Amino acid sequence: MRSVRARAALGATLVVAVALVAAGLAVLLVLRSNLTDRAGLEAEVAAREVAGQLALDVPYARLDLGDEETHPVQVTDERGRVVAVSDDLEAITGTGTARVTPGPTASTGPGTQHDDDDDDDDDDKDKDDDTRDDDPGRGEVSSDEPEFSNGTATVDGDRADYRFAAVEATTSAGVTLTVHAGAPLAAEQEAVGSVRGAMLAGLPALLLVVAAVTWLVTRRALRPVEGIRRELAAITASQDLGRRVPEPGSRDEIARLARTTNETLSALETSVDRQRRFVADASHELRSPIASLRTQLEVGAAHPELLDLPGAVADTVRLQALAADLLLLARLDAGERPGRAAVDLGALVREEVSQRTGDRIPVEVSVAEGGAVEVSGSRGQLARVTGNLLDNAERHAERSVAVTVRAEGKDVCLEVADDGTGVPPPERERIFERFVRLDDARTRDDGGAGLGLALARDIASRHGGTLTVGTSPRGGAAFTLRLPGRS
Repeated sequence: MRSVRARAALGATLVVAVALVAAGLAVLLVLRSNLTDRAGLEAEVAAREVAGQLALDVPYARLDLGDEETHPVQVTDERGRVVAVSDDLEAITGTGTARVTPGPTASTGPGTQHDDDDDDDDDDKDKDDDTRDDDPGRGEVSSDEPEFSNGTATVDGDRADYRFAAVEATTSAGVTLTVHAGAPLAAEQEAVGSVRGAMLAGLPALLLVVAAVTWLVTRRALRPVEGIRRELAAITASQDLGRRVPEPGSRDEIARLARTTNETLSALETSVDRQRRFVADASHELRSPIASLRTQLEVGAAHPELLDLPGAVADTVRLQALAADLLLLARLDAGERPGRAAVDLGALVREEVSQRTGDRIPVEVSVAEGGAVEVSGSRGQLARVTGNLLDNAERHAERSVAVTVRAEGKDVCLEVADDGTGVPPPERERIFERFVRLDDARTRDDGGAGLGLALARDIASRHGGTLTVGTSPRGGAAFTLRLPGRS
């Protein structure tokens, strides 16, 4: 099934069906057990009534066996011989014997005992007589828990199921007899059948109601999802990232999904706009050096004596640097992760400063002693950050540029300070945007394309650090690169 509503309705229906079937079986089992126990109690009462008569030495022929249709009775002696049965009892199962015809012993009372076999010796009779003489008192009914069994009995041609209870009774002569009395199970079978029929009749209707309700509830719950899907489809078709999906007023998972979707669309819109501005600014920045270089080459081709070779070389170097910055930005935007090599930031700064022989202002380097200034990352990218910060300081400084490397707790800080005009507080975040240059920087012929600080912050972020700008004690700007120290 491709529909969530259909799967939910089917799943709920199956769960309810299993639960109802299990509950129904439990109810039927409990009902059957209770009714069976009730029938067993009735059978026990009937058996004990007959056993009481036997204990009083009532002759077998004069026993009151009760209603044979509701409580059929079978009495057997110690050898399993039938001595008394209910009237009209034609067949029986589930007791000690299936015989329903009393033997010759039934002609005598429980006070005497005769053997059906002709070869019983006189010693056994004498023993019985001695027993009667020694125990002239009453017999007794066993107080033990009776044994129960299920069986059938045919009374006057009607066969039915019964619950039998077996109770032992001892006559005054010491003869032990077993009374099997039954109670009909028709009521139990009828009740269980009625309950089972009602359950089977009501189960389909109940499951249909559950399926319909689940379908409607799921449909209503998923209606906002359909709205989100339609709006996303419309955004995809129109490519208008300014549109947003509807957010339901509830506080459930669907509302959170809508909010997350809108946040994703906002981030995607920002990314696309940033990419578009980046392409437009990059095209503009590339156009100027390319146009200047082309003009100089065309003039040189027509008039070699007028060729400004140093200017052409400067434009080429500027173009090369801009292309390198654009390539690095593209790699950073693609999610390139820096290496995890150990970099001594102090040694890196000294190396970078030593290679800057053409700077107009000398750079002062101060590396703290006694502290670990190693970080993990890409040496090339960290060198690019250091170079960009020094280039920015050289463009704006008046007389001095100072670089300080120190350890602060678990972090390593690199600070580049100058004595220039500084950065106004409202502009301290904007200068880290791509292709952003303040007005005074645009007046310089050697001003950059506005990518140096943006690159530096992106690299710092990829290394798990930060790059901020503040006010230098020298009066100018102070750029602070903070990176996690290598543990």
